[in-house]
Amino acid sequence: MELGEESNQPQIHTQKGGNESHIESERVRKMLMLRQVQISSFKLFQSPKQPGCCSSRSVTLPRTRLYRNRSGLRAMGGNGLEKLYLGMDFGTSGARFTVIDEQGVIRAEGKREYPPFMACPPFSFMFIIIITIAVMKVIETLFKFPPLIMRNSESGEVLCQPFLYNQSCPDALPEVKSIAPANHTVCSGSSTLCKLVSWWNLKLPNRESAVLLHQADWLLWLLHGRLGVSDYNNALKVGYDPESESYPSWLISQPYSQLLPVVQAPGTSIGNLKDSIRRQFGFPDDCIVCTGTTDSIAAFLAARATEPGKAVTSLGSTLAIKLLSTKRVDDARYGVYSHRLDDKWLVGGASNTGGAILRQLFSDEQLERLSREINPTVASPLDYYPLKSSGERFPIADPNLAPRLLPRPNSDVEYLHGILESIARIEGKGYKLLKEMGATEAEEVLTAGGGAKNDKWIKIRERVLGLPVSKAVHTEASYGASLLALKGAKQKRGL
Repeated sequence: MELGEESNQPQIHTQKGGNESHIESERVRKMLMLRQVQISSFKLFQSPKQPGCCSSRSVTLPRTRLYRNRSGLRAMGGNGLEKLYLGMDFGTSGARFTVIDEQGVIRAEGKREYPPFMACPPFSFMFIIIITIAVMKVIETLFKFPPLIMRNSESGEVLCQPFLYNQSCPDALPEVKSIAPANHTVCSGSSTLCKLVSWWNLKLPNRESAVLLHQADWLLWLLHGRLGVSDYNNALKVGYDPESESYPSWLISQPYSQLLPVVQAPGTSIGNLKDSIRRQFGFPDDCIVCTGTTDSIAAFLAARATEPGKAVTSLGSTLAIKLLSTKRVDDARYGVYSHRLDDKWLVGGASNTGGAILRQLFSDEQLERLSREINPTVASPLDYYPLKSSGERFPIADPNLAPRLLPRPNSDVEYLHGILESIARIEGKGYKLLKEMGATEAEEVLTAGGGAKNDKWIKIRERVLGLPVSKAVHTEASYGASLLALKGAKQKRGL
């Protein structure tokens, strides 16, 4: 399973023991569910429509009929029942799932924007996951001034403190820079380690019993019940070294190191699905939960780019680029970092520009209609830096960089053209920077994410980058996540 944002959304969770842990978990759950948010089925399993329930706004119908019975989730094919593998991707704007078989063939897929408050009873297993991330979106909406601290209403004890993926903690940066190697990935105000140090320095009660959880770790914990397990992609920005497969000594020596999660390779079986969930929804006894990865890495896996020089740009709410390189490159001054991928490295970075600013300025209908009128062979003279708010991570690491969206021409077509081209220029600067830093030179760019659907934008980017740009056959990070689930299941079976 894959759950998470490229830039990590850590939370500090206070850990308890025994029955006290169960009680505290229930209190956390009730506090997080500020209001009851309920959604209808993804239609992965067909459920009767109930009076007053909303239907899914955007769902791709299953490609093969799925059955849910005492033996769990299975597909009925020519050879009878067969095992399936579910991958999930929780982005900024919505959630997606993909179900594949042993050969990687898609059997079902769907997507949903995060729901508003509504009164629809939950019908499927997907509700368990979607409700959690929906609550996080509610928190983000209701509390505009981080950090958000949730307290036990009776004792006042801090239970959980979420940090948003793009939240910067400059107060902790001097301390982090004093212990980490120069220009290390953690030497950025938005790194997970800076968020951890900032929280630790608040000196809140029982901080020693807390556990650091990335968004993916937290959501997976709801499924397998083992607190404090992560993967080495999500853990990179807290200081984990995927090359040595360990936390470095300069981090282990810190007083808050006991909060760090146990780290596994992406796609590693953590354990079986919790009995309570398995029994309630009819999953088989051997249904396992695997460690995930970040969204852009899952998109890279989905694109099946296997040779050095192949790159994948994920155009979702933000822009993230990943280049398969034989050389590892890391430099926090530019927001550049490398994730491990077997014996090679995925070098890249994540910018705050992307689809989120487009959605802020245009409706989906406008984007589609205006894009049709753009001539992608002609360069736009407009020069913008499209951001929703101040702050950039890559290829410029500047928490104070202001958005630049003016002047706005009278023509909406010209305005959209200028924004699309400006985002393409930022992407081009990113690939140029990676080359200058010694990474394998990009030869081809595959596109994933919602932006892959815009053919005019692909042609603009091809002209700006000077490279062949195409849409990946599989563009959804959830497909890459399902491949990780398949990998984890095969490893567990010793295949």
